Amino acid sequence: MTERTEEASPQGLASALVAAGALASDWLPTYKAVPRELFVPSRIWPGIPDGTRQNPLVDRATDPEAWLTAVYSDIPLTTHWDDGAHTGDDLGTTPSTSNSQPHMVFSMLDDLDVKDGHRVLEIGTGTGWNAGLLSHRLGCENVVSVEFDPAAAKGAADSLRAAGLSPLLIVGDGRLGHPDGAPYDRTIATCSIGEVPQTWVEQTVTGGLIVAPWGPEYGGEAIARLTVNGDGTASGHFTRSSAFMRLRQQRKTRPPFSAYLKGQPWPVNGIRSMTALSPPSVGGWVEQFVIGLLMPGAFWTAERYDDGTYTLWTYSTDTRSWASADFEPDRQSFDVVQSGPRKLWDETETAYLWWEEQGRPGFDRFGLTVDRSGEWAWLDSPNNPVPLTHRPRADN
Repeated sequence: MTERTEEASPQGLASALVAAGALASDWLPTYKAVPRELFVPSRIWPGIPDGTRQNPLVDRATDPEAWLTAVYSDIPLTTHWDDGAHTGDDLGTTPSTSNSQPHMVFSMLDDLDVKDGHRVLEIGTGTGWNAGLLSHRLGCENVVSVEFDPAAAKGAADSLRAAGLSPLLIVGDGRLGHPDGAPYDRTIATCSIGEVPQTWVEQTVTGGLIVAPWGPEYGGEAIARLTVNGDGTASGHFTRSSAFMRLRQQRKTRPPFSAYLKGQPWPVNGIRSMTALSPPSVGGWVEQFVIGLLMPGAFWTAERYDDGTYTLWTYSTDTRSWASADFEPDRQSFDVVQSGPRKLWDETETAYLWWEEQGRPGFDRFGLTVDRSGEWAWLDSPNNPVPLTHRPRADN
C-alpha cells in the first residue's frame, strides 16, 4: 500500500498552491469547504502536471491510500475514456472526462476575477468540482453549468448533492451556452476550443469576462481571457499555457494519409530539399501554438522509428498539400519533401523564424479578438495581428 506524504494531503496541496501563486487568499475558504475528493470517482488514471500523459489505474477499493495521494497531488485525474466506450483497467485511447489539475483550476478561477453577486456560466461540468467551487463562493443560484455527456453530468450532480451544493446543471451542447439564464457576468470553459462561440459573447454582459482554453488546429494551447465589449466583440490576452480536452463539437477528424497520396506511391510529385531547422525545434508547446496561429488549416503527426529517428509530417486540412521532414540525431541539415499548392515546411520555417525575430514571445504576449465575422490572434496589441502564412479559402 502506498504511503501518503504530508504534501499529498488537503493541507499540503493548499500550501503548495498558495506558494505557487495559484490559490489566492480569497479562494482558500472555498478550497477547504469543497474538498476535491468529493468530486473524484473511485477509479482514476492519474496524470502529470502538463496533462499530456496518464499513468495506470488507481482504484480506491483496492488501494485507498494511493487514491487519496493522487487526489491531493497537483495533477489532473482522468475519469473517463473514449466518450464512455472504454471499459476495463487499461488506459483507453483518448481521455474524455477528467478532474483538472488543481493549479490550473485555481489559476483560471483567479483569471475569472469573480465578485459577490456575479452570475457565472460554466461550459464543461466534468466531475463537478469547478462548479462546486463557484457555487460555494457565489451561491448556487448564481452558477449554471453545461455538460454534454449525460453520464458525466449525472456523476457531477451526485457529487454536488453530496457536498450540499445545487447549481443549475444543464445537459446539452456547450456551444449554445444557456440563453434562458443570460446574461452572465462571467463565462468559463473547462474544455478547450479552437473557435469562441458567438453565443458566449452574446450571453456575457458588457465588461464581463470569458476565460477559456484556446488552441489552433496545428497544436499548442493557452488560456484566453477576453473582455466583452459593447460592440459585440471580445478581446484579451492569453494568460498561461494549458492542455485541456477539446469541446466535443469542435473536435477535428483527421484525414488518413492515403487521402494525400491520391492513390499514388510516395513521394508522388513531392519536391525534395534540405533544411537547417530541425524538426524538434518546432515541437515545443509554445512553438506549436505560434506556428498554429500563423499557419491556419494545417496539422502535424510524427512517425517514430526504433533507432531514434522520426519523420515529422505536416498536412493541410483540405488534403491538397503535405510535407515531410526527417530527423536524424547529430545531423545539421534534414531532408524535406513537399507536395501540393501549399509549401507547408516553408510555411513552418517562416512562422518559426518570425517568432524568433519577435524575441521568442511566450503565451502571455499573444492575444485574441472575436467578432461576428470570426476571430484573429495578435502580438502585444489587437492592432498588431500575427502575419498569416496562408489565408484559408472561404469553402475550407
